[in-house]
Amino acid sequence: MAKIIVEPRMRGFISLTAHPDGCANRVLKDIEIAKDFAFPEQQKNVLVIGSSQGYGLSSLLTSCFGYNNKTLGICFEKPPSASKTATAGWYNLVEAHRQADEESRDLYTINGDAFSQQVKNTASNFIKENFGQIDLLIYSLAAPRRVDPEGNIWNSTLKPIGDPYQGYTFNLRNHSIANAELEPATQDEITHTVKVMGGEDWKDWVEFLKKGDLLSDQFRTVAYSYIGPEVSAAIYRDGTIGQAKKHLESTAKEMNELFANNDGGAWVSINTAVVTQASSAIPAVPLYMSILFKIMKERNTHEKTIHQIGRLFRDYLRSNITPKTDADNLIRLDDFEMLDEVQKIVSEIWSRVSNDTLYELTDYKGYREEFEQLFGFNIAGIDYTIPTEIERELQLVDIET
Repeated sequence: MAKIIVEPRMRGFISLTAHPDGCANRVLKDIEIAKDFAFPEQQKNVLVIGSSQGYGLSSLLTSCFGYNNKTLGICFEKPPSASKTATAGWYNLVEAHRQADEESRDLYTINGDAFSQQVKNTASNFIKENFGQIDLLIYSLAAPRRVDPEGNIWNSTLKPIGDPYQGYTFNLRNHSIANAELEPATQDEITHTVKVMGGEDWKDWVEFLKKGDLLSDQFRTVAYSYIGPEVSAAIYRDGTIGQAKKHLESTAKEMNELFANNDGGAWVSINTAVVTQASSAIPAVPLYMSILFKIMKERNTHEKTIHQIGRLFRDYLRSNITPKTDADNLIRLDDFEMLDEVQKIVSEIWSRVSNDTLYELTDYKGYREEFEQLFGFNIAGIDYTIPTEIERELQLVDIET
């Protein structure tokens, strides 16, 4: 297998390449952070749906390496070829599995469409044969398209509802602030987005596993969401994605009825603003995060996904702890971000930031670094001029036919 020099090929909010050594380096650092957050407790069996990037990857690493749980992850990543790199998530999991093998930890991965019945069947049979039952299900699936069990195809849309959106966006290609305008969504587009990003599939997973007697008496499940500030409300919380997230939250309340007679439950965790490929595509959000990061770094409260999930497992999901929630039964990991004094400073800077003051008033440099690191680039200690092997094998659970 040939080694090649891997260079970043950024196209707006995506990268067409990923650096395997950079991804591995980043995973190793996150593993150490996960171990630092860990709190001694009995081993659990954990399923992470959407396990290869972002909050899902952090959940996988925290479960496996922080708590030594038996952990099954489900993702949808592209493997490498002789001339093309794999997706970043593939390389993330290659390193996670390598480290798990080295430390004799139980980590398994199914690579396939988590919406499909085929993958649900594969996961169910694997759990039955290897885990018996699961104690915790993390739902961190982020996908633009879903094919439901009846074969219907649903596509999510990022649009406002009611009125057109007019406001700031950020051009990641030329690093500049620009104006954005989006037409409001149709009812059909709202319905599609809820079908993809709402709670329907999360509930399908839980009910399917419960029917197979694969949930322990202490079973808990958590899905991830975001609310965010007023400056992004029109395009996010009050838009199509926001409708899907509200459906996710109502689904948690419905599912709690399934656990009325045991010690478990279902919750939505409202997480803080972090750099992900999905968040980078939302108008206003990259600029907002650049402002937020500057403020939170000055206050020493800036967190990445691994810190957030470390707190979630330690402070909310440990055995014999009832998660502390707000009045809507939401776990609020966005507590540092949404402090009144923080949002007041954000609003003040937002009103006067421009291309001329971007680097003075925001931490766009830090935001950009974190964005590039999603794909294994701009990571200290990696020599990007040296050829590296891109064909790296990931040991996977076979999907049943």
